[in-house]
Amino acid sequence: MRLAAQDSLALRLDSLLTAEPLLETSQVGLMVYDLTADTTLYTHNHRQTMRPASTMKLVTAITALAHLGGGYELKTRLSYSGTIVDSVLTGNLYVVGGMDPMFGRDDLQDFVDRVSQLGITTLRGSIVVDRYMKDTLKWGEGWCWDDKNPVLTPLMVNRKANFVEHFVTGLPQSGIAIDSLTVFDDFPPLDAIPLATCRHGIDQLLLRMMKESDNLYAECLFYQLAASYGGRSVGAIHARSMEKQLVNSLGLDSNRYRFADGSGLSLYNYVSPELLTMLLRYAWQKPELYAHLLPSLPIAGQDGTLKKRMKKSPAEGNVRAKTGTLTGIISLAGYCTAANGHELCFTIINQGVLSGKEARAFQDRLCTLLCQ
Repeated sequence: MRLAAQDSLALRLDSLLTAEPLLETSQVGLMVYDLTADTTLYTHNHRQTMRPASTMKLVTAITALAHLGGGYELKTRLSYSGTIVDSVLTGNLYVVGGMDPMFGRDDLQDFVDRVSQLGITTLRGSIVVDRYMKDTLKWGEGWCWDDKNPVLTPLMVNRKANFVEHFVTGLPQSGIAIDSLTVFDDFPPLDAIPLATCRHGIDQLLLRMMKESDNLYAECLFYQLAASYGGRSVGAIHARSMEKQLVNSLGLDSNRYRFADGSGLSLYNYVSPELLTMLLRYAWQKPELYAHLLPSLPIAGQDGTLKKRMKKSPAEGNVRAKTGTLTGIISLAGYCTAANGHELCFTIINQGVLSGKEARAFQDRLCTLLCQ
């Protein structure tokens, strides 16, 4: 972008910020980066630490794509051990939880059908559940008690922590009698015989996580990241460690920020507009990563959490960005194309706002300026 164009944009953004009544009683942090020219276009409070709300999902998504790759799959596994004599399985069924929010009733029925295909009519033994993909904490650090928070568990059906109940019910419904069943948590033995693996790709997860800002999906990806750290019953601290490694690799100091969860629900998250913008720049510079991130982002005026915003403006169909909303916080971070064809990334965090509607309108006006 020519220097004159940079100056023109800076003047227009300065005018917008100066004339904005919202900023008389609240704060804004802003950074705009020209990806094509690889230079900063505009900053305002860009190094102040602020709560990101759901733009925290960008930290989770970009770190996960960097560490796990675009071909990563979430896996829930079923296996068994024992002997089958006269249609009776004397042994155990093992289910290994994969922290998969997409595991549904059809997937559960497939597991039941796989057991039935063994040719058994009676199960005499135990159902052993492996929930050791994460620690036993059900909620994230710094979540508000009065929010409708998802329960975090490695094994769920249709987003609920009731896999065992549905599985135990489903077996008799498919003609498999249960004889003196016990259920307990443990690891499957090394010689357990595989029966089924339910797989869902990271792109499937990202689509709902980002477009609809699904908190459970984000937390499940956060713990996929933690599990890749190695070991059993890993926790949020392991995912945070990987996020910090990525941040430090960008030349930023991860000690200046606070990462608490994967979704942005926590009030303990603190980032800066600079951090989010540099993560967006990093993703754009990695085509193998960007190819998975960009399609997951809401498109202004078209879908996701931006479906009703920026309509009939130069930003419609142009801006692709993650939204964020918590009490007092409205945030937006993503990509757009300027009128001169240059690709930009940006982060806007409004903090201390009482009217989300006013903050979103301000952000929409700002995005329109970037696209003009």
